[in-house]
Amino acid sequence: MKDNNAKRYIYWGLTAVCVIAVCIVFWYCIREWKQVSGFLGKLRSIAAPIIYGGILAYLISPVYNRVLEAGLKMLSGRMKSEKHRQTIAKSMGTIASLFVILAVVSGLIQLIIPQVLDSLRGIQESFPAYLQNLYAWIQKLLADNREIETIVIQNIQTAVEMMSGWLQNAFTRFDMKRLLDFLTGVSSSLFVLFNFVKNWLIGLIVMVYLLNIKDHLITQAKKIVYGCLSVRWANHVIEEMRFVHKMFGGFIIGKILDSLIIGVICFIGTSLLNIPYALLISVIVGVTNVIPFFGPFIGAIPSGILVLLVSPIQCLVLLLWILILQQFDGNILGPKILGNSTGLASFWVLFSILIFGGLFGFVGMILGVPTFAVIYYIVKMLVNHQLENHTLPTDTGAYDQFGYVNNEGEYARVDEATEKKEETTTEKKEETTENPDEGKN
Repeated sequence: MKDNNAKRYIYWGLTAVCVIAVCIVFWYCIREWKQVSGFLGKLRSIAAPIIYGGILAYLISPVYNRVLEAGLKMLSGRMKSEKHRQTIAKSMGTIASLFVILAVVSGLIQLIIPQVLDSLRGIQESFPAYLQNLYAWIQKLLADNREIETIVIQNIQTAVEMMSGWLQNAFTRFDMKRLLDFLTGVSSSLFVLFNFVKNWLIGLIVMVYLLNIKDHLITQAKKIVYGCLSVRWANHVIEEMRFVHKMFGGFIIGKILDSLIIGVICFIGTSLLNIPYALLISVIVGVTNVIPFFGPFIGAIPSGILVLLVSPIQCLVLLLWILILQQFDGNILGPKILGNSTGLASFWVLFSILIFGGLFGFVGMILGVPTFAVIYYIVKMLVNHQLENHTLPTDTGAYDQFGYVNNEGEYARVDEATEKKEETTTEKKEETTENPDEGKN
């Protein structure tokens, strides 16, 4: 008995020490947030190749798994050694994954870079004509308001002159300080580019290792979970991890496929409508479409500015086409591919994008929806568990008609609660009427 009490006191003491330690760490993080954030940023930059490799491995794992299964089936009747079959099949999956990634990257580079260079060259050569078209459009639009027309055109001319003067001073008049600043900026940009390419190249190597040992890593993780938790809680944790994988995998891969289809449809439509820079605009729209809700509007802004310099009418046509494309994606294509994968209402989708986008930027806008869907699911599961413990219904719609829950756990509808309240009030009035002296006392 004494041993049990001693163990209980030890557990209480350890719990108290852990709680105090967590509070101290939390208080220090709030007080020294700049140092903590700097340390986390440095740690993130160090771990960047591993993070990139993990992301690539997670995205390309469906391709790897398909090729691995096909390779095992193909070699099942030709090789007796299971180990050799696994090795060859994994090699085939790795080669196929690398080929897909290199094909996508090289294809995007060949599509985007020449198109961007041609667009910049075309804007530079046709910029005077663009200005004349803009002036003519403004004069036509403000034909009845000559004073406003003069003010607008003068402001545009002033802005163009200021921009031309700044470019001329920046690239033609070099003193020693400006030359040093220019060389410093170029060298820092090259260093950032080199570091970015290096991290992604190392990430490819990390991806290869993760793809080939992912089953072993999952087995080790299960072993740790069952070793640290009870069987009941370990089963819950593993079940929730499967739900997280299903949520993130289905949403991200489905959204990438959806954005690819939208980019292709956008290119077909812009080509048929003779809108300039069709390929570049389609790439912008397809990439930004990965962001839920706000993606099409974010892609429409730079695309509209590009086309506005050529023709305001074509800019309006492009914006109308993007609006139609967004409606098609939101109401037809998106639900067909993604379905109701997150289970969130439209308000919570908007809420998660704003919150996570504000905290983590572009990545937060993409991953905010599945992350919040997981949080929403866990909270819902805990609330339902507590309701079941209290023998109350878990259906949300049932609570629209509940008036109260008594101490015995019984619940009544609003009309029943109102009737009971009226009966109680009537009984009290009758008692007061029958015994007026008791009321006075």
